Amino acid sequence: MLKISDEQVFQEQISQPGLTVAVFKATWCKDCHFINPFMPAVEEAYAGRITFVELDRDEVPDLCEQLNILGIPSFIAFREGKELVRFVSKLRKTRDEIEQFLDRALEVSSALAP
Repeated sequence: MLKISDEQVFQEQISQPGLTVAVFKATWCKDCHFINPFMPAVEEAYAGRITFVELDRDEVPDLCEQLNILGIPSFIAFREGKELVRFVSKLRKTRDEIEQFLDRALEVSSALAP
């Protein structure tokens, strides 16, 4: 997962024609550590269809404020600079819930395909 700590790099990445899912986390977040063991397998399962980027909310506080990131970890799907769908809650996220979100993001993205 590509780690991004610069807003300009983030904007360039989400402006790509493919689907990008941004994962907002923090080093102190227990629920973020909970997803760490299975995220590489999730990323591998969606390889070629979704580009994953990780941002530490403490490194990009202004961006998190703009995007209204309140609970972490938060997942937001982007394509061509536009937000398609988000999975943001204060509750711990399971692998199944994350995969359901990713499937939904793929559906929305394909429905908007030219």
